[in-house]
Amino acid sequence: MEFVNPLQFLKDKTILVTGATGFLGKVFVEKILRIQPNVKKLYLLVRAADAKSAMKRILDEVEKDLFNVLRDKLGANFKSFVLEKVVAVVGDVSEVNLGVKDSKLMEEMYKEIDLVVNSAATTDFDERYDFAFNINTMGALNIMSFAKNCIKINMVLHVSTAYVCGEGSGLIPEKPFYNGETLKCTCRLEITEEKKLIEEKLNQLPAQGAAKNELTSTMKELGIQRARFYGWPNTYVFTKAMGEMILGKYSDNLPLVIIRPSMITSTFAEPFPGWIEGLRTIDGPIAGYGKGTLKFLLANPKVICDMMPVDMVVNSMITAMTANTRQSSQMIYQVGSSMRNPIKFTNVHKFARQYFVENPLIDKAGKPIRVSKCTFFKTSASFYTYMRIRYVMPLKVLKLISVFDKKYKDVCIGHGKKIKFAMRLVDLYKPYMFFKGIFDDTNSQKLRMEVGKSGLVDAFNFDPKSIDWEDYIINTHIVGLVKYVLKG
Repeated sequence: MEFVNPLQFLKDKTILVTGATGFLGKVFVEKILRIQPNVKKLYLLVRAADAKSAMKRILDEVEKDLFNVLRDKLGANFKSFVLEKVVAVVGDVSEVNLGVKDSKLMEEMYKEIDLVVNSAATTDFDERYDFAFNINTMGALNIMSFAKNCIKINMVLHVSTAYVCGEGSGLIPEKPFYNGETLKCTCRLEITEEKKLIEEKLNQLPAQGAAKNELTSTMKELGIQRARFYGWPNTYVFTKAMGEMILGKYSDNLPLVIIRPSMITSTFAEPFPGWIEGLRTIDGPIAGYGKGTLKFLLANPKVICDMMPVDMVVNSMITAMTANTRQSSQMIYQVGSSMRNPIKFTNVHKFARQYFVENPLIDKAGKPIRVSKCTFFKTSASFYTYMRIRYVMPLKVLKLISVFDKKYKDVCIGHGKKIKFAMRLVDLYKPYMFFKGIFDDTNSQKLRMEVGKSGLVDAFNFDPKSIDWEDYIINTHIVGLVKYVLKG
């Protein structure tokens, strides 16, 4: 590992960033522009109709609160600075050559790009298999192929997820997947065969007269089935694992860094505490609890909830690039808190309850929403028994009534859909509510030690030990969640 000052490393560099309009990608772009104004150029791959629309999308993104610190710093020069440093590139990681149709621009990128950062992904657990495969798996291949055409390329940094391990337990090492590896069955995973299977299904279904919604539901189920056949709990982590396999297979001597973050949460410190966008993993239950709609949960309260603030993940990305730019091998960094500073679900609930008791959300009638202690069901059997008594049996009664009184028909249908949707979510999230793995972060710790030696801990902190969970969850994370997502 050869560690240099990241500010020196980033100076005059040209970086291609995919997924730049996503949560993590945006925070990465903001940090680069804020700490190193002498970065040469950022090419941001954006799905858009044309170059003008792509640039408008980027300019809309930099108008968000995340960029307030940089905007205040630059004042009237903010927009001109962004236009000077940022190039919006119309494209798509799921396509060959990243979908870049402008040949002149593509040749320019091939000549100028030093680093490729791939944070593009679809993160829905039950995304359509074809969509997830094209973005998370084939997208990784397209990224690597594009990078190899870049004359000055130093490395590819790929953002994966710590949960590519599936439902592992014990200490989960920072080791790569070998091509064709599976987590359960003894057969080999052939990615090309998965691609053929998807293509066959997409040809068969329209030929059989399948409607659009039927095509979507069938492709979603196919993804879950294939993932679980090979040992992964959902389509997202399955396709991300295949993406890692492809990168490892085709990287050759090109330096490759894979960052595996655990659950990503709001900013810890930079550019300011608490910024977040959208409901992310643990935030769904927190928001539901604060709104008074989530009163029970299928989860082991003693299980560790592995979280890392998004700015710490970005710091790990920048320092990992800096340390590995001249390496000719693959390096994996698991970026999480379970190893060094674990927090249990029961404490997350305790801190959330404390916040919402003291700062209740307001309902539509203008009244404060009172929260009570959430009930944890520690086994599937106890949870399903409760659901059957509380919801399924009343639904059967409602169905019987609707036979005689038609006005209850729509109520019955709506109630049934809600139950089906809730049970689907329970099925998808259950593996993480009982997850028994601890993510080994030996490589990340070595990197943190190098950062410490350089005296840059404050500027590039990603040490989970520096997080006071009670203070962060109550005074930073939920405050940000309410302000930026729930909008008060």
